[in-house]
Amino acid sequence: MSERITGALFKEMILHGAAAITARKQEINDLNVFPVPDGDTGTNMSMTIAAAVTELRKADYVDYVQIDQAASVTASALLRGARGNSGVILSLLFRGMSKSLKGQESADALIFAAAMQEGVSAAYKAVMKPAEGTVLTVSRLAAKRAADLAEAGEKDLEVIFQEALSAGYDALAQTTELNPVLKKAGVVDAGGKGYLFILEGMLAALRGEPLRDVSEYGGPDKADFAALTDEEITFTFDTVFIVRKKPGVELNRFRAYLSSIGDSLVIGEDDEAFKVHVHTDTPGDALNEARKYGVLELAKIENMRLQYDDMAAGRKPRSTDDLDAVEQELEAMEEEQKQNKNNNINNINPGNNLNNNLNNPPKAYGFLAVCAGDGMSAIFRDLGADAIVSGGQTMNPSTESLLTAVEEINAENIFILPNNGNIIMAARQCAGLTSKNVIVIPSKTIPQGITAMMNVDFDAPDAVSLESAMTESLSGVHTAAITYAARDSEFDGFQIHEGDYLALDEGKLFGTDASLHVLLERVAKAASQLKASFISLYYGDNVEEPAALAAAKMFEHVCPDAEVAVLSGGQPVYYYIISIE
Repeated sequence: MSERITGALFKEMILHGAAAITARKQEINDLNVFPVPDGDTGTNMSMTIAAAVTELRKADYVDYVQIDQAASVTASALLRGARGNSGVILSLLFRGMSKSLKGQESADALIFAAAMQEGVSAAYKAVMKPAEGTVLTVSRLAAKRAADLAEAGEKDLEVIFQEALSAGYDALAQTTELNPVLKKAGVVDAGGKGYLFILEGMLAALRGEPLRDVSEYGGPDKADFAALTDEEITFTFDTVFIVRKKPGVELNRFRAYLSSIGDSLVIGEDDEAFKVHVHTDTPGDALNEARKYGVLELAKIENMRLQYDDMAAGRKPRSTDDLDAVEQELEAMEEEQKQNKNNNINNINPGNNLNNNLNNPPKAYGFLAVCAGDGMSAIFRDLGADAIVSGGQTMNPSTESLLTAVEEINAENIFILPNNGNIIMAARQCAGLTSKNVIVIPSKTIPQGITAMMNVDFDAPDAVSLESAMTESLSGVHTAAITYAARDSEFDGFQIHEGDYLALDEGKLFGTDASLHVLLERVAKAASQLKASFISLYYGDNVEEPAALAAAKMFEHVCPDAEVAVLSGGQPVYYYIISIE
């Protein structure tokens, strides 16, 4: 029987909750309304709460006396680590809980149930258009059951949590009927299920059960190339290094920086050193940034794309283990190589923006875009974006990674273009975490973001008028996309087979076929019916330029009155992202 939650017990409850959802995150990811490889709710929620785990495990927070301290640290870490809508809502649930627990040394059933309800209230208030049949419904009814029992005199927190879970699962089963999209797909709400997994973990801590051994917290030193395909390698270089720490350094900003230039990030640390594993296209930037936090001891960088090619051809994958065999050949070139390396490192300085900020007065407007692919990044930079955060479908950046980029832009007003509906909420959290004026343009697609940047008046008299012009421009853009099915499914009258091509129109399933050409032609005909004047085809990293040019020719034939452009986006997941104006 548990009658009070102390600060130390609350910490254990968060650790258990994080382990529970991490162990079952793929189960949540699989609850997709489309069989598109974009199921990331479990990943987003597990990474969000993992940020709290990292903070709670720091040496400064080993022994908690009061629950309000542990709750405050948790809420702050969740806010900064929030990824995707599900991660932001999770952070709001704990932010409201922390507010309710302020000043409390410990919490009995009545106090904690009230805190759960305050968390739900905070989440509902923050969501602009709260929809039922989501995690909001599940958390609300779970908290209500807890509060009703506590008010009726139940003092055992284990009973309170068990009954809250029971009510939550009843509510989860109803999400299929409450949400039309879920009903079409025949699934329950992924975020609601993830929240219940966290509550299950918290209950396990109350019962004194051992913490799950979840391998994700340790992370691999080396990528599992056998489990990858070339399309799944988002970033090229598997990068691992060890740094001897400077006294008193904190790694939050470094973690956020690495998240902005790569993925598969794991950082382990002790009092003397930290070890980093990250996949990135710019390992030099990662190593150079690490110098701010200590002295580099060891580093290993391997090209995963070349290793994959080796495996596909039946060859032994090349690795840093082979370097001993060629070391003698390089000895004669050692001095020259060292000089070249020093020159390269001196030329790559991700802190330049921050240093320049100290010497130059801020400009009026700065622009931050979220996108994936070298081509997309180049397009946004050409249009005037000051910074790019890598992200998009299946890889939503955290609030902290966005905030880090915001702080490095030397401007008074920062406009963020999320370019994905699942990133907007995380972007909006930045506003309360910086002294700069952060304005989020609610772009839900890459074409909307590009159009918004094309409508920027860099000499606008004020930020309000510029925000209005950029936001109004979004409505003139129609977005289509071609991706593929990750599994067999039936949705909204479509029989979908794994590997089929899928056409999405404004995010909704438009058609499916085994032929990419057939789907492109259907999209072209739809563009013709919309009387399009401008059509832009952004082709992905798995489309060759000749194929993209052929697709553009077909669009020109079907839409003779439209101006058709074809550009390399280099984006993952989508073969084509198509802007229709």
